[in-house]
Amino acid sequence: MNAGPISATAAATRAAARQLLRIVIVGHVDHGKSTLVGRLFHDTGSLPDGKFEAIRKMCERRGMPFEWAFLMDAMQAERDQGITIDTAQIWFKTEKRDYTIIDAPGHKEFLKNMITGAAQSDAAVLVIDATEGVQEQSRRHGYLLHLLGVRQIAVAVNKMDAVGYREDVFTKIEAEYRDYLASIGVTPTFVVPVSAREGDNIATRSQAMEWYDGPTVVGALDSFQLPATSVDRPLRFPIQDVYKFDDRRILAGRIESGRLHVGDELMFSPSNNTARVKSIEVWPEPSDSDARPNTVGAGQCIGITLDDQLFVERGEMASHTTNPPVETEVFRAKLFWLGRKPLEKGKIYKMKIGTGEAQVTVQEIEHVLDTTDLSSSTTSKVERNQVGEVVLRSRRMLALDEHTRNGRTGRFVLIDGYDIAGGGIISMEGYADQRQLVTQRAKNITRVQHGVPTDERERQNGHKGGVLWFTGLSGAGKSTLATKLERALFDRGYQTYVLDGDNIRFGLNANLGFSPEERAENIRRVGEVAALFSRAGLLTITAFISPYQSDRERARKAAGEHFHEVYIKADLGTCEERDPKGLYAKARTGEIKDFTGISAPYEAPDTAELIIDTSNLSIDQALEELLGYVEKTFRS
Repeated sequence: MNAGPISATAAATRAAARQLLRIVIVGHVDHGKSTLVGRLFHDTGSLPDGKFEAIRKMCERRGMPFEWAFLMDAMQAERDQGITIDTAQIWFKTEKRDYTIIDAPGHKEFLKNMITGAAQSDAAVLVIDATEGVQEQSRRHGYLLHLLGVRQIAVAVNKMDAVGYREDVFTKIEAEYRDYLASIGVTPTFVVPVSAREGDNIATRSQAMEWYDGPTVVGALDSFQLPATSVDRPLRFPIQDVYKFDDRRILAGRIESGRLHVGDELMFSPSNNTARVKSIEVWPEPSDSDARPNTVGAGQCIGITLDDQLFVERGEMASHTTNPPVETEVFRAKLFWLGRKPLEKGKIYKMKIGTGEAQVTVQEIEHVLDTTDLSSSTTSKVERNQVGEVVLRSRRMLALDEHTRNGRTGRFVLIDGYDIAGGGIISMEGYADQRQLVTQRAKNITRVQHGVPTDERERQNGHKGGVLWFTGLSGAGKSTLATKLERALFDRGYQTYVLDGDNIRFGLNANLGFSPEERAENIRRVGEVAALFSRAGLLTITAFISPYQSDRERARKAAGEHFHEVYIKADLGTCEERDPKGLYAKARTGEIKDFTGISAPYEAPDTAELIIDTSNLSIDQALEELLGYVEKTFRS
């Protein structure tokens, strides 16, 4: 059967019958992508009947030479301009399997479409012109494919006929581009010398390049591995909308990955509510209620009803309770910026992920990469067509996945005004999944009212209770100042006590390590204990790195108005020079993993009640400032 653009229904039927692989074709403008695709269709007999003859006659009527690219360039505007201006998808077949070929534009102005195409693909063919060699765009496209998670890449060195089919020309280009891809962690599956115009090494081996003993382009494509099917991944069902029919409340959406069965217990994130699937609804509704499906899988658009009338809204993510998505309000991202205005630190953008939307702030721009030579710079802006490694913070909890775990729910786009300005992939490196920290499991509990009112405690102690939360890098002086302040306050009649990081880990938190999740749980427990101490009338001093803003905000919420954040500030260089425990040296050699300031993030406070800069103050000067703040704030 001949292939061409077909309906979604026909596509689904065909995909079910044969293996399907989605291939994106990328390359610099005029390097011959559309010519290569047109030749592929012709040489494998995949063109619709009469297509080749119709294009040839059109060229004759216009008095223009026939171009293989015209088989791909379907739009009149594209033929007139001589460039491909949009992504185009056409079904393609070999004896082994079916393909969706996504032809993506190559020049800067249309990189947005190139990214759209690559984001949908399982593998890529990257075209390089043998007469021009590796260009800036060739490097940029290689990096973008890596950024978007495309790991199977075949490089077609095209127009070998224009360089006399010379092996040395091909070898030089192959070596240069393999070196570049290797530097970003990409290994091209094949590098194939071709002439798309003449048909060399497209579907049949070239007699003009007998020195080449690798596969043809078709052979390379057929050697690519099918990706793991979406149905085998954990269930991800973003809720698109909620409808009410008769007495049913139907949650509708598209299953992005996994399988769903009637009777499954689902968790809705980020609300953390749970319920069981009562029924699966499909459209059109079957006339026989017994014909409703009991099982559905990835790619299907369905509705469900629940056995409990939960409040669920658009943007929530349904999953099985045993394998839910990450829940966080902060994450790292690699993004490609296409906005008219640069992405800037501190600016707020609208983020779309799945069916959800959220306002996110650019908390940090860690690196800006030049995709041409991979040089990086530290700046507060990411300009158009640059790649940024950034930290984004939302105003509320988000349900998402790391891109390496689930590409469908690990990608996002940023909106600036009304335009899509950038897109990227999610990493949680150095940050915790906060689900366990925000989920209350105990039921039927009631707070106990104490017999001693707060004002009576304050009168008897002569001061208010509170939490002085010391945060800062290791070596900044937190523990030193905390113990000296404790002694000075005690001598002045204060009821006071220090909770120190190391001491807490000897007892209360002895079962916790130093992963992001365990660090977060460590601080959660300390925050709750400090809050209890403050309500007992003590002036509690904590000395913890507490690197995450979200953890400190959780401690603030626990203590309420009693909480006072004190930033013990010292730059990384100063802390390394002090290195009282020899930790920085071990972190630099890799002996200590996830060490704050070296291999794990530290989010400095934005709104601390007090900042003590120990880089510029002596211990006595810092202690004097602390005592002055306490006397002014807590003395009754």
